[in-house]
Amino acid sequence: MIASLLGELQHKEEATLVISVGGVGLRVSVPKGLAERFSVGDQVFVHTHLVVRENELSLYGFETTEERALFLALLGVDGVGPKVALSVLSTLSLDAVQRAVFSEEGDLFARVPGVGKKTAQKIALHLKDRLKPTDVLGKVATMTDVDGEVLAALTALGYSVVEAQTAIQSIPKDAAQDVEERLRLALGYFQ
Repeated sequence: MIASLLGELQHKEEATLVISVGGVGLRVSVPKGLAERFSVGDQVFVHTHLVVRENELSLYGFETTEERALFLALLGVDGVGPKVALSVLSTLSLDAVQRAVFSEEGDLFARVPGVGKKTAQKIALHLKDRLKPTDVLGKVATMTDVDGEVLAALTALGYSVVEAQTAIQSIPKDAAQDVEERLRLALGYFQ
């Protein structure tokens, strides 16, 4: 019904934007990373999805149509509602979701707030049939077991999955392939 919005940002909270469109302020729930990119007064464009419930209309906004498509796919998982789907998009990048699905690392979803092990398995299984491998996935899926261990170590140290992935991607391609060295290089990213 409402496919996108373009307007001025009136107010923002951690994961909510109030966008003024034609004199009407529309509250849009967005992934946390997207909300951080804007300041009050900025022109904002988001792709949206309207969730209609018996006593509520909720608008969800995304930077790309791919994020919106992933959100819709997540809504198809038994036990996943809009808040959990938005939490997945706030915690994991699109690349991380694809890697988790196609590398059969469903446990990555269990690191998302509000997602337990059973729901994580359901998400991975459901998305396997719905996500299409992309050219980006070719690079993403090549995450080695070593980098998987580095990712686990960084998240155990308190870094978010997105921060850990960014640090791993910053490691030079010709770097050693042992866990300790790659972890040291990844930690260097945060200094």
